[in-house]
Amino acid sequence: MKLEETKNVGVVGAGLMGHGIAQVFGSKGYRVNLFDKDQGMLESAPNRIRKNLQVFLEMKLTKESDVEQCLQNINLCYDMSAVCSGADIMIEAVIENLEVKKSVFAEMERLTSQQTILCSNTSGISIGRISEGLQFRDRVIGTHFWNPPHVVPCVEVIKSEFTSEEVFHTIVDLMKELGKEPVRVLKDILGFLGNRLQLALFREALSLVEKGIAAPEDIDRVVKYSFGSRLPFIGPFETADLAGIDLGYEVYKYLVPDLSIDSRPSNVLKTMIDDGLLGVKTGKGFYRWSDEKIKDVTNRRDSGLLELIKIRSKL
Repeated sequence: MKLEETKNVGVVGAGLMGHGIAQVFGSKGYRVNLFDKDQGMLESAPNRIRKNLQVFLEMKLTKESDVEQCLQNINLCYDMSAVCSGADIMIEAVIENLEVKKSVFAEMERLTSQQTILCSNTSGISIGRISEGLQFRDRVIGTHFWNPPHVVPCVEVIKSEFTSEEVFHTIVDLMKELGKEPVRVLKDILGFLGNRLQLALFREALSLVEKGIAAPEDIDRVVKYSFGSRLPFIGPFETADLAGIDLGYEVYKYLVPDLSIDSRPSNVLKTMIDDGLLGVKTGKGFYRWSDEKIKDVTNRRDSGLLELIKIRSKL
């Protein structure tokens, strides 16, 4: 399927990621069918999308008429047949469970045409494993949007060993059409690119906490106010070139052997789970979370990201 032939999009899952993905397409004029087996989750999606768009209105990045048009472009569906009807692109955004995803893909393949491209928003499960048992594995591809998908530019486009070149290039072009920053992942590895890098950082952060070297608050601060401040503008390989490969090599030699190489989940996380400290969902994790604090942090995150995107686009 060619890019110019993609007009209708189906999104399976209206939760944290799915409703935002539907918003991305709806805002760009695509006709979107949205489905969730949880009827309450599905029917709350328009209000959540409207709430998402509020920060865009406040920053004058959109107009009220555009908000209404986006919502009009999104059709709520109450079964898989309806969400798949006439779809050129299907995007699965259900829970991170391989068997559940395989079941959804089997249904999507059965209910769509042989030209429909089937995408998974998995954040790390093998695309090849997800497509096991399907007849047309060449049209299955990964499209990992980052949370919140209506704000964060990056979408990892993951090619399995079965994905056709045409499907791969069509989806990369589609993401550009949406105003996203597609990153080509050429091999189907667990976690893809971003989450492998993010988890490597988190593993070291947890190790530092576990050893009593620093509190979570100070680790967050050093990330946000040191190298994290420049990450939107310069990546690790650009930084290495600017500093000098020879200098980087010397630091690598003495520091890398001292970094965490734990291959099992941190005891810090296990203890917190046992104590019911699950973060926002229980009101306490590494921090205490009130409704007001959740709203403040998410608003600050979204508006800050949008401001950064505006600044970067001018450079």
